Amino acid sequence: MALPMPTKRRSTFVQSPADACTPPDTSSASEDEGSLRRQAALSAALHQSLQNAESWINRSIQGSSTSSSASSTLSHGEGKGTSGTLADVFANTRIENFSIPPDVTATTSSTSSSARPATIDLPPSGIVKGTHKGSNRSSLMDTADGVPVSSRVSTKIQQLLNTLKRPKRPPLKEFFVDDFEEIVEVPQPDPNQPKPEGRQMTPVKGEPLGVVCNWPPALEAALQRWGTTQAKCPCLTALDVTGKPVYTLTYGKLWSRSLKLAYTLLNKLGTKNEPVLKPGDRVALVYPNNDPVMFMVAFYGCLLAEVIPVPIEDAGGQQIGFLLGSCGITLALTTEVCLKGLPKTQNGEIVQFKGWPRLKWVVTDSKYLSKSPKDWQPNISTAGTEPAYIEYKTSKEGSVMGVTVSRIAMLSHCQALSQACNYSEGETIVNVLDFKKDAGLWHGMLTNVMNKLHTLSVPYSVMKTCPLSWVQRVHTHKAKVALVKCRDLHWAMMAHRDQRDVSLSSLRMLIVTDGANPWSVSSCDAFLSLFQSHGLKPEAICPCATSPEAMTVAIRRPGVPGAPLPGRAILSMNGLSYGVIRVNTEDKNSALTVQDVGHVMPGGMMCIVKPDGSPQLCKTDEIGEICVSSRTGGMMYYGLAGVTKNTFEVIPVNSAGSPVGDVPFVRSGLLGFVGPGSLVFVVGKIDGLLTVSGRRHNADDIVATGLAVESIKTVYRGRIAVFSVSVFYDERIVVVAEQRPDASEEDSFQWMSRVLQAIDSIHQVGVYCLALVPANTLPKTPLGGIHLSQTKQHFLEGSLHPCNILMCPHTCVTNLPKPRQKQPGVGPASVMVGNLVAGKRIAQAAGRDLGQIEDNDLVRKHQFLTEVLQWRAQATPDHTLFLLLNAKGTPVCTATCLQLHKRAERIASVLYDKGHLNAGDNVVLLYPPGIELIAAFYGCLYAGCIPVTVRPPHAQNLTATLPTVRMIVDVSKAACILTTQTLMRLLKSRDAAAAVDVKTWPTIIDTDDLPRKRLPQIYKPPTPEMLAYLDFSVSTTGMLTGVKMSHSAVNALCRAIKLQCELYSSRQIAICLDPYCGLGFTLWCLCSVYSGHQSILIPPMELESNLFLWLSTVSQYKIRDTFCSYSVMELCTKGLGNQVEVLKARGINLSCVRTCVVVAEERPRISLTQSFSKLFKDIGLSSRAVSTTFGSRVNVAICLQGTSGPDPTTVYVDLKSLRHDRVRLVERGAPQSLLLSESGKILPGVKVIIVNPETKGPLGDSHLGEIWVNSPHTASGYYTIYDNESLQADHFNTRLSFGDAAQTLWARTGYLGFVRRTELTAASGDRHDALYVVGALDETLELRGLRYHPIDIETSVSRTHRSIAECAVFTWTNLLVVVVELCGCEQEALDLVPLVTNVVLEEHYLIVGVVVVVDPGVIPINSRGEKQRMHLRDSFLADQLDPIYVAYNM
Repeated sequence: MALPMPTKRRSTFVQSPADACTPPDTSSASEDEGSLRRQAALSAALHQSLQNAESWINRSIQGSSTSSSASSTLSHGEGKGTSGTLADVFANTRIENFSIPPDVTATTSSTSSSARPATIDLPPSGIVKGTHKGSNRSSLMDTADGVPVSSRVSTKIQQLLNTLKRPKRPPLKEFFVDDFEEIVEVPQPDPNQPKPEGRQMTPVKGEPLGVVCNWPPALEAALQRWGTTQAKCPCLTALDVTGKPVYTLTYGKLWSRSLKLAYTLLNKLGTKNEPVLKPGDRVALVYPNNDPVMFMVAFYGCLLAEVIPVPIEDAGGQQIGFLLGSCGITLALTTEVCLKGLPKTQNGEIVQFKGWPRLKWVVTDSKYLSKSPKDWQPNISTAGTEPAYIEYKTSKEGSVMGVTVSRIAMLSHCQALSQACNYSEGETIVNVLDFKKDAGLWHGMLTNVMNKLHTLSVPYSVMKTCPLSWVQRVHTHKAKVALVKCRDLHWAMMAHRDQRDVSLSSLRMLIVTDGANPWSVSSCDAFLSLFQSHGLKPEAICPCATSPEAMTVAIRRPGVPGAPLPGRAILSMNGLSYGVIRVNTEDKNSALTVQDVGHVMPGGMMCIVKPDGSPQLCKTDEIGEICVSSRTGGMMYYGLAGVTKNTFEVIPVNSAGSPVGDVPFVRSGLLGFVGPGSLVFVVGKIDGLLTVSGRRHNADDIVATGLAVESIKTVYRGRIAVFSVSVFYDERIVVVAEQRPDASEEDSFQWMSRVLQAIDSIHQVGVYCLALVPANTLPKTPLGGIHLSQTKQHFLEGSLHPCNILMCPHTCVTNLPKPRQKQPGVGPASVMVGNLVAGKRIAQAAGRDLGQIEDNDLVRKHQFLTEVLQWRAQATPDHTLFLLLNAKGTPVCTATCLQLHKRAERIASVLYDKGHLNAGDNVVLLYPPGIELIAAFYGCLYAGCIPVTVRPPHAQNLTATLPTVRMIVDVSKAACILTTQTLMRLLKSRDAAAAVDVKTWPTIIDTDDLPRKRLPQIYKPPTPEMLAYLDFSVSTTGMLTGVKMSHSAVNALCRAIKLQCELYSSRQIAICLDPYCGLGFTLWCLCSVYSGHQSILIPPMELESNLFLWLSTVSQYKIRDTFCSYSVMELCTKGLGNQVEVLKARGINLSCVRTCVVVAEERPRISLTQSFSKLFKDIGLSSRAVSTTFGSRVNVAICLQGTSGPDPTTVYVDLKSLRHDRVRLVERGAPQSLLLSESGKILPGVKVIIVNPETKGPLGDSHLGEIWVNSPHTASGYYTIYDNESLQADHFNTRLSFGDAAQTLWARTGYLGFVRRTELTAASGDRHDALYVVGALDETLELRGLRYHPIDIETSVSRTHRSIAECAVFTWTNLLVVVVELCGCEQEALDLVPLVTNVVLEEHYLIVGVVVVVDPGVIPINSRGEKQRMHLRDSFLADQLDPIYVAYNM
């Protein structure tokens, strides 16, 4: 078998200890390990078909219909198996592609996909220019007006909508039409599928219920009769833990103790005037499974007192609480021992269980009961329709309901069982079943008393230690009848070697109560073949079918010795999946052999109706739900009238829909048909029905297939659960099995891949998820079976903790919509005309006009920032411009206008003297955030050099951070590096030498101790178009780009910010940002000098040692305007979120803040800004204060909220339309909606337009397109080693292909967004146009012809489980890869795989190819707090992530 093994960290999956010698622990029909013959046959056939597994796996890689899912980790490269393994396939892909990794984010030039070393913030050496990936993508056009054309809307209405002032938004959730049809590829029915051809069935009658002269008028009367006339006869024998009889209850004792209890319940619990119980009240019976005697007394005591017993399982289940509540139960009966075992509070009261009503507990041990007076007699009336008892049942969803059985139904059922089983007085029966419900109660407690039988009750705990005990009891007591399940047959066969001398010749009936399980036939056959030599008669085996609602549906009567045994039905699985009976002739593998469960019960009538929709009678060759009409079924679900009607009062209808007769039937919940000779066949349960793509499969059948695939080595005690989950408009099959503690990874994996193949070939259905969990960890039912609904709940919550998992979404999910085909040949002109015709605006917006707002003389006089600084040094020499704080909030350095000027002069003279530099040389400034950096910047300008600010390397992480420094130094061709002494030593250190070549650094000058030397003259550039500085930055896609900023651009930028924020010399602003590039650099180094305001500088890294620093500074200095980054905001939100009281105690108050601006180059992180606002609202922060900026490489400041103008607006847009590059506004709460916020107001002098990135034609405002910008402060181009003119022209000086604005020169931001006109008024008095940024063009993923933004997928994934700390997505070949950081324990790693796959499929209609689970902190995040997805991708391909687990969803 050549699937790759999932390697994972060895620490992770610790198997829970399993009891070593216990027999298979399967107590529910779905876990029947006894299907030995079926297994043998299947195994042989499977062995044949699985021989060639290699080719099957290889087919699956190429995407055949049977593809499976292979999980593996890339972490340690353990490619196990032979040359054909998946691991090898992946490895080869990796090796071939590593020189140029396959780039699926866009169709780009080969340069941009060359390999990048995988370190943080490190760009590839080859690419320096800012190429925009995706700048040549083909068009994403759509209908001319941008509204999806919908056939459901008439053209008139469409015209009306278009002419209305605002487009109508789709209404709120309850009015939404689910656009299921648009989304899903609806599978067409197979034309060759079998269809039923028989005539409509007619209801089948059982034999008449014979009138026996001595049948009692009520069951209580039978007890009275035997208790008074046959007092010494044994009624019930209980066994101890070793299987030895420990106590026998006689009929006399049962009668007298039940009487005492009935008297106590009615007369001794309350006062005479206010009794606690009245006849008709419901009472819970809480008795352990090893105490049938106490239970029987309690049950009959309740019947005699005319209160309604509700037997329940172990105390504490929340769903049982629902049952008790719906039945209005306030009293519980139990034993002294059981009561002592219940959890207590400190003062000795019994704990109030979650979801339970308050209960009064009554102990029913004899010593606590009062003897009834001689003259007291219970009221025993003739049985009527009043309730006798309530039996609980658990529905498929896990809710517990009470089936009410009337006294007449209880009596009639006993009569029907007595007649069908031919019971006679004094017979001994052995009961291995739960005596509190179903057949165990009906035969062992009720029919028993009616016929004066003697029941031996074998508890479940004995079966665990001595599986043969029931066979020994039959032998010792010469029992005539035994009540068992398949599992008991199986256990007895397993333990058979221990006992040679047992005889089963006394048995006339071996009632197999889960004969409704389709695989019981093989258990019965195997048991018979083993025990026939011990006297077991073939005709004694009597399967029966039961359900809580219909009680006994059918039972095989004991046969006549020598008569031929009933035949078997061999059915086609394919036919069954379409609900049709077809005899299977060809393929043994896909046949189901079913034995009959006998005839309809005496006095009953049966029909088969369609399982869903109206109860239409089936045809004779059709599978349907078995319905029974007789006096012996349940009457209702207690307290649930609505559900009751659909189940207990069914009137079948014919194909025309008219009722057939007027007799109500009860739905049994069993699926089957009536065969020849009126024999009843059951093929499954409604609860186990999995309907996938319109075909029906039975969970039990799939379990049996799993068991047949050599499960002994892998599956612990045959414990397999199968259920379906609803994902993306269809049911998906999930198989969960417990793994043996000693199973090797290899065996398990081999078993999993074979099971997938077996289910595919036998049932023709794909498995969505196959998971193995450690032994004994699946939730159990009270008798040890698998609790299916809880298992499903754990799976959906992500708390199953699998140790192995395979997901196969590619195989199963066949209803994805067809990939989008782009419309070719729609030119920009036709789009524009279409927009005009539809009344759509061209999407453009502009800030205020700079020309009209004339500043003071300053602007006209000084074109250069150096002149402004000199002027300030003369005019206001002592005015403080900068104040630098340390972690304690203390000013460590200040700079007045004069001090800054003097310091800059000294640095300029050092550059002349030491550096021997000429005007126009580039100088790298390598400083920590502070005033020294600012002085060095102006020093360079004074000397005529071009400054390049660079983030200093991190001393603790030189290998990751120093190469970026080296690259910028090389790319910028720097003639000299200005820095501090400490950093200078670091650059030349031995550690640095290990990371880069330190011998070839340009001249390094430290500026710590400068000589006091006058600068002869300050350089003045000949024109403002000359270069002022270079701005280098690494984009999130790992691209290093440097842009050129001219003096005129600097001047225009500072002026626009001054106007927008109303900055002047008496103002103070606080800045907590990195000062190395973009708007952060501008605010830190340039604005104060231009506008004269005071900047309080807070280095962001100081917050790591003092989280309060930024907020306390703002509060202390009463700052009105503050600027920060997302990283700073996130630090405060996470770190101070629960410390608002501490902030108040420290006197921190933010009511002074007018604007708190996040500087960013991305879509606004609205959830972060909103939670920040909400958290700090309590310390005075105004809800209107927080806003964001937007800038890009070509223009660092396009939007900035500023002080005047309307507040930022938010809109909800439809995510599905967005993927088609269309913008459709929806209401809050709409499904698939995305909340977007405006990125502040457009700065003065800035114009933006939305353009189709492929055709370069302008778009209407209902389209998503690239944001193009025109402004005096746009950068003048990329700084590259070799000036690539075409790229410069494309990104900086480009024209529209069509339209009025075609003469303007625009710069392309590389970001997608849209413009919306709002109802608000802008400062100019016109309506305000809002710009919304959606995401970077080169980050988008093109999948299935649609455009996805990684952040949207990541947001969905992060919500799925509390242990996901961070998440990032990228594409590899054509697979979507999702990387999640796990912050919980490693056991949860595999829980995330199905959750991630589900949510991406549900919300984004994409199949995840690979899920990688890693440790916290693995996803690289740059200094601006942006995820570096391309670095992550490189690390993944280079196998450097050391993942906890990698799952390949095949």
